Amino acid sequence: MSYDDDWPEQTLETRRKVVTQTIRPATMEELKQLGEKHFTVVTDPWCERYNAFLTKNANAKFFLAATPEGAVVAYCRDTGDGVWFLPGKGMGIIQPKGLQVLAEITASL
Repeated sequence: MSYDDDWPEQTLETRRKVVTQTIRPATMEELKQLGEKHFTVVTDPWCERYNAFLTKNANAKFFLAATPEGAVVAYCRDTGDGVWFLPGKGMGIIQPKGLQVLAEITASL
């Protein structure tokens, strides 16, 4: 199951509420530290992808937020892209429904 496209509406609304309460601007240093924390092996394909994403968007505006499930969300408002990290469980690309929610939330910040 996708992390954010196949959830019931009630779960999405709960997630929206928590993300709205926790979202904040993030510095590049924070984002790099997040990557170091989650990628203990630098040859991990996700590590390479994440670092390339940060490098490509080094001057972009990023945000960090949490979800009720304990995931950390990193969102780039300039590109409309993002990733989620669920500690000890995995990570992935934020799908269109989640990106739309993040765009709406950050538009008001």
